[in-house]
Amino acid sequence: MDPIERVSTREVYRNNWMSVREDGIRRPDGSEGIYGVVDKPHYALVIPLDGDRLHLVEQYRYPLGLRRWEFPQGTAPELSDADPAELAARELREETGLEAGSLVALGVLDVAAGMSSQRGTAYLATDLRAGVPDREHEEQDMRTAWFSRAEFEKMVRAGEITDAQSLAAYTLLQLHERG
Repeated sequence: MDPIERVSTREVYRNNWMSVREDGIRRPDGSEGIYGVVDKPHYALVIPLDGDRLHLVEQYRYPLGLRRWEFPQGTAPELSDADPAELAARELREETGLEAGSLVALGVLDVAAGMSSQRGTAYLATDLRAGVPDREHEEQDMRTAWFSRAEFEKMVRAGEITDAQSLAAYTLLQLHERG
């Protein structure tokens, strides 16, 4: 039994990338309330690893008003039913031009479980081959670069990498490597 029961729902906004709904709820004690939920499709995040080097992308994140370094990641509404590994390979190729000879699932991440239903799968990409990026229009200002793990961790400590999904995925990578 769910601790919170949905008693009503209404969509308040929708575009190609997300929808927002407001659910009327009933708590276990019988009290009622509302929950606002952002629904987005499953996303994939990819950690391109070549020896000790990690490949990152940097782009302007409009809601923050800042450029941010992060691992390649994204979703494709038209492929919302696609296998997450297929989405990961697509995101890697689109954003970096890289193609992976090996793609290993590291784990599932919840984006913001208190307000969003979105989940994603993090992948480790190795045996990489260079190619030409095929970015979406929104990604036209994207930059890419290789960083050593020491540089990556220094950027995290300095607040230059703050993307929660990238930080969580890096933890999954470390756990994967420890076996």
